[in-house]
Amino acid sequence: MDDTASLLSLTDRMLWVTALVAAPVLLAALGVGLLIGIVQAATSVNEQTLTFVPKLAVIALVLVIFGASMMGLVADFARDIFQQIATISG
Repeated sequence: MDDTASLLSLTDRMLWVTALVAAPVLLAALGVGLLIGIVQAATSVNEQTLTFVPKLAVIALVLVIFGASMMGLVADFARDIFQQIATISG
């Protein structure tokens, strides 16, 4: 029963880590896409590359700024998982 609780706890933490890692990239892409969509609607310019290139640039910028902390979060979680696996199986 204790193993099941620890596995559910790890699953819950995994979902939170995934959300925290994905949130900066997704929110930045959402914000840029919304802004470009408003500009396109106001100017009647419907160019596909006009939405793709700024999103790509902003996502690259977000990954440069937050990439180290995102990878640190994933690495800490992976380390904790391996420690939990060692205590469960041994």
